Amino acid sequence: MKKTTTKLADGRELIYYDLDNSADREAIDQRPLEPVQSRPELRLDLATGDWVAIASHRQGRIYHPPADACPLCPSRDEGHSEIPAADYEVAVFENRFPSLASPTGRCEVVCYTPDHHASFTDLTDNRARLVLEAWTDRTEQLSSQFGIEQVYCFENRGAEIGVTLAHPHGQIYAFPFVPPRTAKMVAVADAHRAATGGNLFEDLLAEARAATSRVVIAGKHWTAFVPFAARWPYEVHLYPHRRVPDLTHLSEAERAEFPGIYLELLRRFDRLFHRQEDTSAPVPTPYISAWHQAPKTGGQELALHLELFTPRRSADKLKFLAGAESGMESFVNDVVPETAAQRLRDVAS
Repeated sequence: MKKTTTKLADGRELIYYDLDNSADREAIDQRPLEPVQSRPELRLDLATGDWVAIASHRQGRIYHPPADACPLCPSRDEGHSEIPAADYEVAVFENRFPSLASPTGRCEVVCYTPDHHASFTDLTDNRARLVLEAWTDRTEQLSSQFGIEQVYCFENRGAEIGVTLAHPHGQIYAFPFVPPRTAKMVAVADAHRAATGGNLFEDLLAEARAATSRVVIAGKHWTAFVPFAARWPYEVHLYPHRRVPDLTHLSEAERAEFPGIYLELLRRFDRLFHRQEDTSAPVPTPYISAWHQAPKTGGQELALHLELFTPRRSADKLKFLAGAESGMESFVNDVVPETAAQRLRDVAS
């Protein structure tokens, strides 16, 4: 893998990741950009103890631009984007409209492909592996920065999720605090260790693999399964069989197997729902794909895993977070987890 680091016109960092060691990524950003002045503010919710980012400048971010004005496509003579090079494989850059910024963290954009009309599911195994290497490298670099508590790699896909740029991409947040969901999982895992002497995530994986009814894909090094108490209609967790705290600790064998399993999982999500007029044509499924990694502080029991879920509960219906979910964080699922697992097995390649 070749890594090329450069700067955009306003001083933000841009990193190219290439399988081709001869790739030339030395193009200069020719846009007349002023340095980013906005600074998000963190405020503590005293009623819950949760941190909230106040980032009003994000109201001005780019919203559903036409394809020929996409800021994530390679630059062309007729227009310059966030990617100065005429081509790229994987590119990562600091978000111009961040929810977090120094000294309150960092937000990055991960561009998976130069093809505006593609999706992660269109990547080859090698290109998906390159994305994994980029996630891993950024995890290592960001977690080493002073004040960063957790690195969160994720993808929002689909307008139903709220995506404002159609180009296939994900994001990375480097949090200066432990986010609420992680804090909750760490507390439960610590209590599980005290009560049973075992690790919560190892036990969850072992239980799912033993039950089999909720297993979606079982590999040599990874297993994808629907959790027993899934919150979303179609929700799958992907665990390495060997407990590790974060992406940087995965072995070569685990890295090699991951792309095939993850791509198959995403493609099954796309095959869940079909157009009524053509049952052979899959409907791109909106989803959130979220890597959970151990935080620096107090996260010894948390195990690396990926959580993938969609708000779509049928071909023409979405699950909206209504009063119980939004107001009280008490989820109600319309699909039985075992049924969801069976459907995901039924749409295997």
